[in-house]
Amino acid sequence: MSTPAANADPAELAKFGSHAARWWDASGEARPLHDLNPVRAAWIAARMSLQGARIADVGCGGGLLSEALVACGARITGIDLSSELIEVARLHLHESNLSIDYRVSSAEDLARGEPASRDGVCCLELLEHVPDPAALVQALADLLKPGGKLVLSTLNRSPQAFVGAIVGAEYLLRLLPRGTHHYARFIRPSELAGMLRAAGLELVELAGLGYEPFTRRAWVSARVDVNYIALARKPE
Repeated sequence: MSTPAANADPAELAKFGSHAARWWDASGEARPLHDLNPVRAAWIAARMSLQGARIADVGCGGGLLSEALVACGARITGIDLSSELIEVARLHLHESNLSIDYRVSSAEDLARGEPASRDGVCCLELLEHVPDPAALVQALADLLKPGGKLVLSTLNRSPQAFVGAIVGAEYLLRLLPRGTHHYARFIRPSELAGMLRAAGLELVELAGLGYEPFTRRAWVSARVDVNYIALARKPE
């Protein structure tokens, strides 16, 4: 891998790569992502003009969000450092009959090779898995054209998130494999806002994401104490 890819945890890549074959199993390890995906995609579509837009899906995994946004008319480049997940994403295109440019790449590499090239960037559930989230936010900002929009989602470092995302989801309900999350890497909204400002971006909107695992219902809420989603903008 090239030097920018150093902002990655090999243990995290191995962990998610080991689940790649079951990524599109809506009852498997990625079940919460399947349940949250329509809600998050709709939230993004309501805030970005997707028809014909060049969008980068950073940390795309097996392609859940990428496929949803392409269905809305976006032109997607999906990148991930897990070659196993990118292979699964490419294979699923044979079922969905969609066209997506999937690459094994870091955000830093893409931004260095194609700076200021994207109308929008999405980076969901990745910040809490990298060693230097501020550096990742800077790379995402570098990808954006002036006026472009960035959507991020992550977990708040709060007692509620510890109970819900780790104790509940990983240990009690076993919705996620144990060790999926590390509480110390969760990011408070105020910390994310600081990272965005440092990268030259403006925080536009913040919303919470609710999830009820028994009914598998997901929704947008005003509470940001567990999982939240943010919209930022690069000034003209």
